[in-house]
Amino acid sequence: MAICNFGSLNIDFVYRVDRFVQAGETVNSLGYARNVGGKGLNQSVALARAGARVYHAGCVGPDGDFLADFLAENGVDTAYLQRVEAPTGHAVIQVDGAGQNCILIHAGANGCVTREQAEETLRQLAPEGWLLLQNEVSALPDLIRIGHRRGMSVVLNPSPITEELLQAPLELVDWFILNETEGAALTGEREPDRIARRLTGLYPRAAFVLTLGEQGAVYAKGDRRIAVPAVPARAVDTTAAGDTFTGYFLAEIMRGTPVEGALHVAAAAAALAVSRPGAAASIPRRSEVKCP
Repeated sequence: MAICNFGSLNIDFVYRVDRFVQAGETVNSLGYARNVGGKGLNQSVALARAGARVYHAGCVGPDGDFLADFLAENGVDTAYLQRVEAPTGHAVIQVDGAGQNCILIHAGANGCVTREQAEETLRQLAPEGWLLLQNEVSALPDLIRIGHRRGMSVVLNPSPITEELLQAPLELVDWFILNETEGAALTGEREPDRIARRLTGLYPRAAFVLTLGEQGAVYAKGDRRIAVPAVPARAVDTTAAGDTFTGYFLAEIMRGTPVEGALHVAAAAAALAVSRPGAAASIPRRSEVKCP
């Protein structure tokens, strides 16, 4: 079974800093790198390295061919990736001494996705397949509706949270994979148990995976709950932790692994990712991921 990730591709400009820059400050960085990135690209790489068959759809500008090449080199099918006359999306990322990050994104070509492109792309894919979405490309409401109408399993990583996202037809989503901050923004709650209870009430047809950083992750659907602990790791760079978790969890679910097992595999993969520098470069291959 295949999954189509209709997602973003970014050029990441990464700066290592002692601490995040504050308003009015000018500081020297400790290091700089230009990397492949974007939540969409990272999640496609994670899916492919976890063993899934994945298509990446979206838009890239003339300056972004190396991103498409990177996807192809990592086993991602880019047949549905379109070139547009707009700068490729990019991100400015600060990474501090504790491995935490803050990110500024410019949509660029990611904002050129249209309803027509969504219709044409998804029409060519099997209706029993999977569709993975994030909120870093345009036409998200159309993508959700079209995927649902075609009978695909629609998965949403609702990041970043925006007013436009809150107006999308979220009731048509089959799976949400989100972190505690995103869960709080969708529900107005702060405690994980209350977030899960509120989410299942708002969207009763959906399943949820709520990631909680060092506290692990929780699966919720209806009254069912499955919690797994995080795998201990020395954090070097957390940039791709959530994307690694998302790709690995979905790859396991697609191959028929029970939810609890899929959560354990995803947690182990995310722990490896945070122990390495970079975004896509930090995502492990399935042979590296060891689970209890």
